[in-house]
Amino acid sequence: MPLESHAKISSLPLPYTRSPCEQVMYLCPFRNHTFVILHLILQGMVYTEYTWEIFGLCQELEFSLNYLCLPYLLLIVNLFFFALSCETNPGTITKANELLFLQVYEFDEGMFPKNMRCSTCDLRKPARSKHCSVCNRCVHRFDHHCVWVNNCIGAWNIRYFLFYLLTLTASAATMAVVSTVFLVQLVMVSDLYLETYVDDFGHLQVVDTVFVIQYLFLTFPRIVFLLGFVVVLSFLLGSYLCFCLYLAATNQTTNEWYRGARAWCQHCPHVAWTPSAEPQVYRNIHSRGLWSNLREIFLPAVAHYERKKK
Repeated sequence: MPLESHAKISSLPLPYTRSPCEQVMYLCPFRNHTFVILHLILQGMVYTEYTWEIFGLCQELEFSLNYLCLPYLLLIVNLFFFALSCETNPGTITKANELLFLQVYEFDEGMFPKNMRCSTCDLRKPARSKHCSVCNRCVHRFDHHCVWVNNCIGAWNIRYFLFYLLTLTASAATMAVVSTVFLVQLVMVSDLYLETYVDDFGHLQVVDTVFVIQYLFLTFPRIVFLLGFVVVLSFLLGSYLCFCLYLAATNQTTNEWYRGARAWCQHCPHVAWTPSAEPQVYRNIHSRGLWSNLREIFLPAVAHYERKKK
């Protein structure tokens, strides 16, 4: 199956709707560190609970110290890429590098036509670029504006963002595994599954799974709550990571994917289109195969050229 993506785009402008990223940006229309601070607080609370509740109890059950320290190692790596995602220039377009960026990607005359200018920056718009209203700048190969890192994600920091997302997902999943193994080991050591209890009708019942879960929740409520939180977080982060890897493998950005997906609204029966509007076919002309696409993500050509100039 080819990696190129196909989407139908009408020759008429589509009804405008905000993307999920733009909806968050609408609520937070300027750069600030609110979500960065919230991110660090949540991460600190999760690791505090892990250290306070699970780490010591697991040591009593003789868990491997290397196994227990893995989340801390992932935390260090995650914070490193988090800082890079926050501070790295995503690929800001200026008068000095405008001509250079115009030569990087080919115009498709569909989603990215030639000779377009940014009305805010008064710069010619290179293919795949977009003006970010939050950062107030045009960004090369614009993906999206991420409030969690308080920065745009573009050509020059997308690789750091992917590693940040990967390590964040891995740390949540590792905590979920450690917590689950601890609770299972606790049940096995205590022989709880072999016990019996008297129900509300006075009948003797063998301990079942529901009873074990209730017992663990009443005995270790904070550990069970932490387990539920990191399991949900792992699922959400893992799903988003898979989506980002799909975009990287097909050489698309979130901005391009959303605009292409929104074009399918023309097939919706509730949207009226004029009979003369002949749909045009948009083809992803930037995909060069899996390895070339990934190399473009992790070794952006323009960033390498800029470093050589210095």
